[in-house]
Amino acid sequence: MNKKGRLVCVGTGIKLMVHMTPISKQQIEQADIVFIAVASSLMGSWIKELNPNIHDLGQYYQPGKSRLETYKEMIAAIMQEVRAGKNVCAAFYGHPGVFALAPHRVIEIARKEGYEAHMEPGISAEDCLYADLAIDPGKFGCQHYETTQYMIHNKNIEPSAYLILWQIGIAGDQELTQFNTTEEKLEALREKLTTLYPESHEVILYESSTVLFKQSRIEKIELQQLADVETSLETTLVIPPVRNK
Repeated sequence: MNKKGRLVCVGTGIKLMVHMTPISKQQIEQADIVFIAVASSLMGSWIKELNPNIHDLGQYYQPGKSRLETYKEMIAAIMQEVRAGKNVCAAFYGHPGVFALAPHRVIEIARKEGYEAHMEPGISAEDCLYADLAIDPGKFGCQHYETTQYMIHNKNIEPSAYLILWQIGIAGDQELTQFNTTEEKLEALREKLTTLYPESHEVILYESSTVLFKQSRIEKIELQQLADVETSLETTLVIPPVRNK
């Protein structure tokens, strides 16, 4: 039999207010306490209007601190309320199961301890990317990797399909302590990519818009320019297929 406490992890979507699904909104409104890990203070303020009893998980991030330690602290905070018998909702930016270790882990822990726990999906940056760039992943195929994982492991890449590299803004961060990258690390990434793609190959820097009145970043450059670009935590590198002439 499940214990009294309950946990649901929901996604807020990418665009403020309009991307959140009705069921995620309902879960937030009905929770005893809501934990939030969102990309902007505007999103946090809106969620607080839905449920004033919120706990901001962003406080656990600190410069130079391992994100693995941060995730452990997030999980501990959430589980403390679940074990206290509360109806807990944890709201994460985008989709709660995409590039998000804590939601998967805390649900696993809660279930092992006998609590009801599940995840509700949200609109992710990947969904926005397909829409903004008019990409059908079924047309040529689509390969997705976290950038640092791609850099340090020998992945079998098929250049005739799309290659999507996520979190290019922290490229090369093996210690999980940084929130930016360097020109040297981007140059190392460029060098690896040029073993598969020509220097002149057009690639796309993409950042999905988080508000209705702002356009998504869609910046097309040649691969040889990669080390000179500005990136953020939201930047994704999209590498279109090499077309055989």
